[in-house]
Amino acid sequence: MLKLLGYPDRYSVAPEEEIGFYISAEDNQSYTANLVRVVCGDCNPQGPGLIHHPIHSVLDGKQFDGARQHTDAGSYMEANVKGLARSSQISFFATIWPTLVAVGNQTIFTCNFDRDFNPSNRLRLFQDVGGVLVLEVKGENSLESLRLEESPLLERQWASIGFNYDIRTGHASLHYQSLNHYPGLPSKGQSATTLAAGGKAWAAQILIASLRQSDGSHIAHFNGKIDSPLLMSVHCDLNMYATLRDPSKRDAKMENCLALWDFSLDMSSNRAIDLSPDANHGQFFQAPTRAMKGWNWSGDNHHWISHPEEYGAVHFHEDDLYDAAWSQSIKLRIDPKMKSGAYALCISCGPNLPGATQTFYIPFFVRPVRRAANVIGKRDRLAFLAPTVSYVAYANNQLSLHALNSERNIGRLIEMGHADLYMNEHPELAGSLYDKHRDGSGVAYSSRLRPVLNFTSQYHSCLGGHGSSLWQYNADTHLFAWLEAKGVDYDVITDEDMHVEGEHLLSDYRVIMTGTHPEYYSTNMWQSLKTWQDNGGRLMYLGGNGFYWHVALPANLPGLVEVRRAEDGIRTWEAEPGEYYHAATGELSGLFRRRGHAPNEICGLGFIAQGFDLCSYYRRMPDADNPRAAFIFEGVPDSIIGNFGLIGGGAAGLELDCMNVLLGTPPHALQLATSEEHTQQVLLVNEEFGVVPIALGGDQNERVRADIVFYETPSGGAVFSVGSISWCGSLPFNAFENNVSRITENVLRRFMAGENF
Repeated sequence: MLKLLGYPDRYSVAPEEEIGFYISAEDNQSYTANLVRVVCGDCNPQGPGLIHHPIHSVLDGKQFDGARQHTDAGSYMEANVKGLARSSQISFFATIWPTLVAVGNQTIFTCNFDRDFNPSNRLRLFQDVGGVLVLEVKGENSLESLRLEESPLLERQWASIGFNYDIRTGHASLHYQSLNHYPGLPSKGQSATTLAAGGKAWAAQILIASLRQSDGSHIAHFNGKIDSPLLMSVHCDLNMYATLRDPSKRDAKMENCLALWDFSLDMSSNRAIDLSPDANHGQFFQAPTRAMKGWNWSGDNHHWISHPEEYGAVHFHEDDLYDAAWSQSIKLRIDPKMKSGAYALCISCGPNLPGATQTFYIPFFVRPVRRAANVIGKRDRLAFLAPTVSYVAYANNQLSLHALNSERNIGRLIEMGHADLYMNEHPELAGSLYDKHRDGSGVAYSSRLRPVLNFTSQYHSCLGGHGSSLWQYNADTHLFAWLEAKGVDYDVITDEDMHVEGEHLLSDYRVIMTGTHPEYYSTNMWQSLKTWQDNGGRLMYLGGNGFYWHVALPANLPGLVEVRRAEDGIRTWEAEPGEYYHAATGELSGLFRRRGHAPNEICGLGFIAQGFDLCSYYRRMPDADNPRAAFIFEGVPDSIIGNFGLIGGGAAGLELDCMNVLLGTPPHALQLATSEEHTQQVLLVNEEFGVVPIALGGDQNERVRADIVFYETPSGGAVFSVGSISWCGSLPFNAFENNVSRITENVLRRFMAGENF
């Protein structure tokens, strides 16, 4: 099992800036920490091996005291309600859509009766096993409750619920009304009794969707949507609540209203807007999902910006996580002379053992010194554009653990390491954009402010094909190793940097290399890269399935990535109808292709097929003899390219892209080579057909292929694309002396040359 793990406060840091590291020692043991430059993270003995160059720093020789750190997962809302402490009556109502009624102890509302927020003195409304509503009054030495047994909540059905509680007398009542009526099922219910008196509600703080413990952590989270929560200082009933909840009927004065939170307002923030005169605005924690259709969604409107009144719901989950919020363990100032590149903090409490991984690498990138906005770029360098947004999208991917038919889909047995087992035992670290929450809804947000156990050297992925089995970051280290072997000087910039700084960041570079899988892009990222290309930039797209999903990066929550799996594309979950637009920006999510901008517009290729068993090779095509491409094949007479490699045994595999002029491939693009002989496990992706064809596999469908393409762009630039995730896995073969390596080097040398195409 993992004995050490951690994460940085950012993935990209410039010289003379500081970076913080957050480390957990599982057995409270001490550890060492050393800075290394990452050259290759692949342990496969058939390749270069694990290569990390030590970098001298102030950390050398130090022993650090370790402590196990706690992750407080689960989303909730918190607000201070000014009038609550003056009130002798508390009435709370909300409209909810529970998504996990089989599980009990799910808090809907909590209020403390203690000036110091002592959880031993509280009023709580929660959902118990089977959807039973429970109102609980807890004192120092007492616990009393009122249950509504005869009218349980129905899973994924809207219901108005609430309670009244008199603090002085203890009189309490519970209320339930379903918004849908079904024969034989109760649609309305009420229960009343006298509970312990609460004294006085000194505390003004309330929580929605969680229960706070004495140590400040949160438990008993609600799973489901909550819409229009209301807090009154007088006795309330369902009719009064229905009036106040409906904007068209609401009394403008809202007399005796302590708070009415409208979650449809200020959608892109983490604030909950209160419409009451006291403006008791709340705050969301751990990123519950916003822009969710509410109780009154008509089905006629699908964009929350045009009809926000129908999107007043927030979906809370017990396993939401934005910020693990660990205590900082190490802070490091980056030396002003440190070269841009891939680095890691290597933490260790001893050698790795069969039952314990005791060395862990926390990766980050050192970018070049930040250039002022009014300074023009030099346009004469090479940059590796690290796809950190895609790294975050796949962060703690648990497909090998929980996805149905995983081994059947990848065509082999799945091998799991200590990191996989740790993720399975610690769901509080949260999953990737490919995973589902415990309640079955898709994970729409993924964050880098937590330990990401598959973003590190040594990690092997079930998606990475036969052989080295590398995916995302670790697969990209094959390219780092190749650049070092060829003596190529380069910078590293990240796509999160590009999202923030735009084309200005790219203007220093004549050539940009992508990683193996730059799949997730924001509008800012797409436009910046396209503008740089149109201004003469030269792109080497050395991967597959790039520029595919449209994502948003909330400005107020740095490090968070949002996606909505809309109506098309390879996806492990689907967004609910009406929930296809990002909460952060209001933009349509889903595939770039369905937004009218297929990946072909950026790199000349678009996603066509995927399969994770064996990789194949390319066959040279007639366009390879075009004089425009002569520099690419200099010293490469071979007709077969890449029938070798550490990833799946070939340069063409895992996920494949091909040319398509109808989707934006430039008509003058050259098809230099195309792959063939793919297995039946390599299947056409679903956006490529309407009616399901008889033959989808690469052994029968001629459309299953990867293309190598070259074309010139405006202002003297050019694009070289390989359309395969496994291409870089073939670079190290035979000590980097092979036709994949030679072609890549030929292209790079010509792209770095000054003369225009």
